[in-house]
Amino acid sequence: MDVRQIIYRPVVSEKSYSRTDQGVYTFIVHPEASKIQIRQAIEEIFHVKVAKVNTLNRIGKKRNNRRNNTVGSKPDTKRAMVTLVGDDRIELFQGS
Repeated sequence: MDVRQIIYRPVVSEKSYSRTDQGVYTFIVHPEASKIQIRQAIEEIFHVKVAKVNTLNRIGKKRNNRRNNTVGSKPDTKRAMVTLVGDDRIELFQGS
């Protein structure tokens, strides 16, 4: 799997922003990506050293459609919390 196919996008939330001060960044990743593949992709894309990778699978919420009385769900996602070594930083949102 190509490294650009492993990392989908960063998670944009208040909690993920507050963790960047401690060097922890959160990304939506490919559901079949392993921690080793995620580590290699982050190091290659952003040119930083990764200390550890934690992953979690989130089940999509169930949604009801009131118009035609059907039940669906949002897609399942896999998230990776990446901790960087020392003073390494990923400049995700510069200029805002």
